[in-house]
Amino acid sequence: MSDLLNNYTLEFEKPVKELEDQIKELKEATKKSEIDISNEVKALQNKVSTLMTEIYENLTPWERVQLSRHPNRPHSVDYIEKIVDEFHEVSGDRFFANDQAIITGFGKIGGEKVAVVAIEKGRKTKEKVTHNFGMPRPEGYRKALRVIQMAGRFNIPVVTFVDTPGAYPGIGAEERGQASAIAENLVELFDIKTPMLSVVIGEGGSGGALGIAIADRVLMMEYSVYSVISPESCASILWADPKKAETAANALNLGPAKALELKIVDDMIKEPIGGAHKNPELAADLVKSAIVKEITNLKKNDIDTLLTKRFEKFRAMGNTTITE
Repeated sequence: MSDLLNNYTLEFEKPVKELEDQIKELKEATKKSEIDISNEVKALQNKVSTLMTEIYENLTPWERVQLSRHPNRPHSVDYIEKIVDEFHEVSGDRFFANDQAIITGFGKIGGEKVAVVAIEKGRKTKEKVTHNFGMPRPEGYRKALRVIQMAGRFNIPVVTFVDTPGAYPGIGAEERGQASAIAENLVELFDIKTPMLSVVIGEGGSGGALGIAIADRVLMMEYSVYSVISPESCASILWADPKKAETAANALNLGPAKALELKIVDDMIKEPIGGAHKNPELAADLVKSAIVKEITNLKKNDIDTLLTKRFEKFRAMGNTTITE
């Protein structure tokens, strides 16, 4: 399974993969021969760099969706492991169960105490089932609210990591109040008296994402997507055909650029060229730096100013007329 994931290549990545394979073969040949082919290797490496820049600067919205779902893309657990020190998980909603689609707890980022709320998809089959493919149930949202409110009482900044195709639409979840759990979070998060930061690291789908993404600052990673609906669901509604997801994604113009233009998010975190999965360590460093910077700036505001700005930020959304 691990080898399959490591060799996974998206269609638009194949030209780069072919060149990388050639470089690998040449390096192997160099070890077995006395012939110096370092110039050929260097030329291919330069070609790879140029090709990657060209490809990733001109991705279509659908290609961005595919990249945001890349099997090797770092997940919430990876960022927690790399950038959150002394992390202590908090489990359960004190009503029904512990939803493992959402991981919550407390730790430190850059020496700053933080509460962490993160949606986790899982990578291998067993992990995906355990984390319900990153689709939270009502108990997950209630657990998230419990931890966020606790952080608010002690003035501990909150950091949320968003990566979900949407909230779980199953019968059991609906019976236990899925819609009301998300709605309660939307209301309560506006009144949390501590700085709040949300980072979309992969997919940010619909109310499933928004249920933990009401924050003073919302950031998107360069190759993430954040939308009112997933492309597949949009295609199912508009054309009764989920196979038209690519058409839907392109129509929705998914990606940070449009989200920034519409002021849905506040900033974008650059990724290593080729995406976060190409260099997870660098991606984690970039995310950590952005989080530390934002929390430092947010802490300069008094609580009343913070709450007012948070309300006004979301109240202003949707007031821009789109003419194209």
